[in-house]
Amino acid sequence: MTTVILDTNALMMPFQFGINLDLELERLFGSFKVLVPSPVIEELRSLASRNSAARNALRLAEKYGTVELEGEADKVLVDLAKDQNAVVVSNDKLVIRSLREEGLPYVRLRSQSHLVLEGRL
Repeated sequence: MTTVILDTNALMMPFQFGINLDLELERLFGSFKVLVPSPVIEELRSLASRNSAARNALRLAEKYGTVELEGEADKVLVDLAKDQNAVVVSNDKLVIRSLREEGLPYVRLRSQSHLVLEGRL
């Protein structure tokens, strides 16, 4: 079973682009479990007052549950991916660059219509 870590923008994808996150992840991995780091939740909360996608993403994150961690979201994503041998779902260029530098796989949105896996599991 693949462990998948969701970034802030990954949780917003369903509401911005109509992506069915669960179906796309199932297509890529078969069975999977999702982790949402608490700094991602904090980012969504800070965006929620002015962004409806962020408000909806907060509700979606409740479905998956939260992993309580300390630190800045981008660093936490990379550290957790290393620790859990996990795949990060993100469209953030800086996060993707950090994941590439660490040799970690990631999933990103392509053509605003589907998710693609880059790197090796």
